[in-house]
Amino acid sequence: MKQDVFITCAVTGAGDGPKKNPNVPVTPEQIAADVVAVGEAGAAIAHIHVRDTATTEGSRETGLYAEVMERVRDAGTDIIINFTAGMGGDLEVGAEDPTQFGPATDLVSQAERVVHIDALRPDVCTLDCGTYNMADGNVIYVSTPDQIREGARMIRGFGVKPELEVFDLGHLGLVLRLIDEGAFEGPAMVQFCLGVGSGAPATPGALKAMCDALGGRDVVWSAFGVGRMQLPMVAQAALLGGNVRVGLEDNIWLSKGVPATNVDLVTRARTIVESMGSRVKSVQATRDELGLAGAH
Repeated sequence: MKQDVFITCAVTGAGDGPKKNPNVPVTPEQIAADVVAVGEAGAAIAHIHVRDTATTEGSRETGLYAEVMERVRDAGTDIIINFTAGMGGDLEVGAEDPTQFGPATDLVSQAERVVHIDALRPDVCTLDCGTYNMADGNVIYVSTPDQIREGARMIRGFGVKPELEVFDLGHLGLVLRLIDEGAFEGPAMVQFCLGVGSGAPATPGALKAMCDALGGRDVVWSAFGVGRMQLPMVAQAALLGGNVRVGLEDNIWLSKGVPATNVDLVTRARTIVESMGSRVKSVQATRDELGLAGAH
């Protein structure tokens, strides 16, 4: 069991959460306020998407990320800012003609997926490490080995630490090869994403298999489960020696029928971790563990 555990809060995501839970932040002001609040509640890292303020849908607009970052830093918090770089990978295969993409498609180059990372240089950004079926139907998330290698090269060039998003063991196999090739400045930062689409399930067995596959490499890892498995996976990740992620991106309920807030979820995660006898890691201690400089 890990004695010092850092908490990441994924504050909004890009899904339809705002339509189901009014606590999901949408505007840059709301998102930044939640980032500051979860930092005060014990989160060391805030994982951040932005949303179109009119439609509430996920956005890749650099200006929205810039406003969130400015508001967070103006508030005086040193919380680690982790921007998603995963938007722009959705492809809907045509039902009648698979060469004709459907309306859910938002597919851009790897370079375009990191435009805001280059412009703003957050502490951390995500790098999705494989293609997978997103849900039932014809929508897939596209991240090919060449795209992953290109993303790793560009992100390293920006001086930003990539958080390697791993959705199943096949994804992890490629990540381990890249680690062994020296693609990342150590320690590598890995996020096990469980219960997402057709990826690995949010179960103790799946998480243990991923942990075992690391094979003693210099890796700092976290894990999360989606929906009702979010909080159970907090305990499982801490028990297996990892860090934890919660937040309204992955789960909008505190309990059945009770809408959560991001602070609720961070507070509950902190209670779980501390009740197991571990400590919640500070922002500075987390920066030290990940090899990050001070707040940008």
